[in-house]
Amino acid sequence: MYGKFKDHLIKEIKDIHEAGLYKDERIIVSPQGAEIELETGQKVLNFCANNYLGLSNHPKLVKAAEEGLETHGYGMSSVRFICGTTDLHKTLEKKIAEFFGTEDTILYAAAFDANGGVFEPLLTAEDAIISDSLNHASIIDGVRLCKAQRYRYPNADMEALEKVLIEAQAQRFRVIVTDGVFSMDGNVAPVDKMVELAEKYDAMVMVDECHSAGVVGKTGRGVSEHFDIMGKLDIITGTLGKAFGGAVGGFTTGHKEIIEMLRQRSRPYLFSNSLPPAVVNAGIRMFDMMSETNELQDKLHANTDYFMEKMTAAGFDIKPTQSAICAVMLYDAKLSQDMAAKLLEEGIYVIGFYFPVVPKGEARIRVQLSAGHEKAHLDKAIAAFTKVGKELNVIK
Repeated sequence: MYGKFKDHLIKEIKDIHEAGLYKDERIIVSPQGAEIELETGQKVLNFCANNYLGLSNHPKLVKAAEEGLETHGYGMSSVRFICGTTDLHKTLEKKIAEFFGTEDTILYAAAFDANGGVFEPLLTAEDAIISDSLNHASIIDGVRLCKAQRYRYPNADMEALEKVLIEAQAQRFRVIVTDGVFSMDGNVAPVDKMVELAEKYDAMVMVDECHSAGVVGKTGRGVSEHFDIMGKLDIITGTLGKAFGGAVGGFTTGHKEIIEMLRQRSRPYLFSNSLPPAVVNAGIRMFDMMSETNELQDKLHANTDYFMEKMTAAGFDIKPTQSAICAVMLYDAKLSQDMAAKLLEEGIYVIGFYFPVVPKGEARIRVQLSAGHEKAHLDKAIAAFTKVGKELNVIK
């Protein structure tokens, strides 16, 4: 039975290789950090992790995880509504709500599940979802699972959004959904203008804060802090797997009635094991740390500004950013892979991004800055980019 299908897959994989689109996985044998060690024994500087605040191996979080293991064990072996809810889970949900200034929070196994499980329990075919064209794949998949009418507008285009909102007046309820920071370009969505349009056209606003929480805003509270609109977003989704410690776990936070309905009907929540105590207890400690000091956010912002300034001065084509994502545009898929490989030889770990992760002809290397990086790390990366960029005729 499998023979013909196997031949089909072999051909498809061969075509991916020949198109320069095959994704290899490099194996890391050390904890995540600014400096990591690969299976080859090579020690490199990591500039492609979502470890924005440098917390992935922070001793305070490791200790909190160990304490969670000691007090509550290794795993929950259950979903939340059966016997998978502990005092730790409720404490973390409360901490997240306090951090974002919302009423309640629900935890998920991953942010992909949070986005995948938010629309179908809340909306029907009578309603409308209005989505940015560059929204994350998890939002796209979540929309597909819902019977609501679907509208799409070009990335961050508020004139187009207003036209769509006028068209969507035919539906009962309307939800505008956007990434807070678009992960491939690094730009911040104009959420302040979205809120104005939502108030004008009777719509709700949902923001995925996965790449903006912990990063954007003076104290890392995301786009609502950045635009001084805290309390005006109806739904926020996010992750514990990026700035907030880099482990696993997602969440949805917002109005208490929305969260209550998700607890009753959101399938990824109802049918997935609850987060393990080690992760939850580390999450609690992380939000305490976020409230105690702003040192990590300040360092991250300084690192980003410095790196962007030097890379632009070197002649690289850099997309404008208000986040910790620096998109070095190369446009050619093979060139992005070749440059990433040569940078690895220089001790800089980055990855080339190309179709289908980004549109065809928009290949790039995405550099992600971290509070874990020191100035010497940044200077080494800038020097390596400049050297390899000249070798490959990316810059003069």
